[in-house]
Amino acid sequence: MKHIKIPATKFEINPLILNRWSPRAFFQKAISQDKIFSLFEAASWAASAMNEQPWRYVAVLKENEGEFQKLVDCLTPVNAVWAKNAALLLISGVTMHYSSNQKPNASALHDLGLANQNLILQAQSFDIYTHIMGGFDKDKAAGFFDADKNIVPVCMMALGYLGDPSSLDETLQQRENSPRSRRELSEFLQVL
Repeated sequence: MKHIKIPATKFEINPLILNRWSPRAFFQKAISQDKIFSLFEAASWAASAMNEQPWRYVAVLKENEGEFQKLVDCLTPVNAVWAKNAALLLISGVTMHYSSNQKPNASALHDLGLANQNLILQAQSFDIYTHIMGGFDKDKAAGFFDADKNIVPVCMMALGYLGDPSSLDETLQQRENSPRSRRELSEFLQVL
């Protein structure tokens, strides 16, 4: 069941951006491996300082029940209750130092944000929705990057096809069905 929430805007923007939102209701349908690799290929083409590409990901499909549950267990209860229904969960992490000289990379988090946005927009082009979460146990999540202790987990993301909001509890249904809004441009923009 589709319940896409398309907001009104004052100016024209790309439909991939306009249609992007963060649902909590996911339909029980797997994401094909080709589409999954396409998402991460899109992430790989994000701009990054000195072409460092500091982003790192761990992605687990729902079909891999044991590992998927380990990612669900990293989430706060308020996120786990709905994210457990996603087709894929991922941890998004970053290396905070340049690999060439081990100096701090002040752009690393920005670069990860660009990679995540590329991934999200590529997903949107496939009618796959994403929900980024900051509510998770970062120490637990760091264990998934055990090959490199220098990776800092930044966020987790649930991905899947839209589901029926009635599958959620009443509070989450209200959030799912509430209108989308953004600040007025004048609140964050100065054009000189």
